[in-house]
Amino acid sequence: MAKYQPNLNLDELVAIDVHTHAEVSTRQPRDPCGVLFDEAMARYFREVKRPTIAEAAQFYRERKMAAVIFTVDSEAEMGITRVMNEEVAEVAAENSDVLIPFASIDPHKGKMGVREARRLIEEFGVRGFKFHPTSQGFYPNDRMAYPLYEVIAAAGLPALFHTGQTGAGAGAPGGMGLRLKYSNPLHLDDVAADFPDLTIIMAHPSFPWQDEALAVATHKPTCFIDLSGWSPKYFPPNLVQYANTLLKDRMLFGTDYPVLDPDRWLRDFEQLPIKPEVRPLIMKENAIRMLKLRG
Repeated sequence: MAKYQPNLNLDELVAIDVHTHAEVSTRQPRDPCGVLFDEAMARYFREVKRPTIAEAAQFYRERKMAAVIFTVDSEAEMGITRVMNEEVAEVAAENSDVLIPFASIDPHKGKMGVREARRLIEEFGVRGFKFHPTSQGFYPNDRMAYPLYEVIAAAGLPALFHTGQTGAGAGAPGGMGLRLKYSNPLHLDDVAADFPDLTIIMAHPSFPWQDEALAVATHKPTCFIDLSGWSPKYFPPNLVQYANTLLKDRMLFGTDYPVLDPDRWLRDFEQLPIKPEVRPLIMKENAIRMLKLRG
């Protein structure tokens, strides 16, 4: 087992995609309970091709991009087996020129989850953690999750949270039981206040709570926004305005790959009225600083 160490040529990289998913394991069969979830996602996003982690690495290598990649552990709420964090970290270590591994731990796992987080940091070298409040069924400011945040903050790593509506369960009866309320970014204001040293990434344009996300990010200097999950042509004007001004140092390129292709994202981003001096910040410089990749 090789511990992950980044081997990125930062000067040569075109961009760093801070939001990509590991959805296909080469070490374990697909959980049959995940098939219905897959079908719902395919309908919502008009079919999705799911690469292995190594295939995703090659995809980004061909584009001279790096990618933060993670599984989503929502085993308690959804009853679907996750891709193992260890596989994500180990394959990322084999492709350290383009991949940056985050881990995901369901906060409902309590002390066992805390133990897993410590082990993944110390033994596997993961570089951050992903949370999906809707699919994990918890409010981010629930004290249940605080022991996990303590470990992440102590390690100086970022925590990435899904915010806003989700394609998970969209269009299925009852939304497959998933509740959007958990992913209001305003809940992260409490987390940022209680953990002032924790870097927080609010993922996606936070429909229907975009103003809440912008308010939290402008008030709490440790909060970033990743621009994944939406084509830039659908970005609301206030998000574009803040990206150009107050939050230009805390906006991050992200796609939600494989549900959104980076080629399409970049084509649409070119059409936005983003200032020339801001574009490189969003594409990679903010991520380099946030992920502590230099020095």
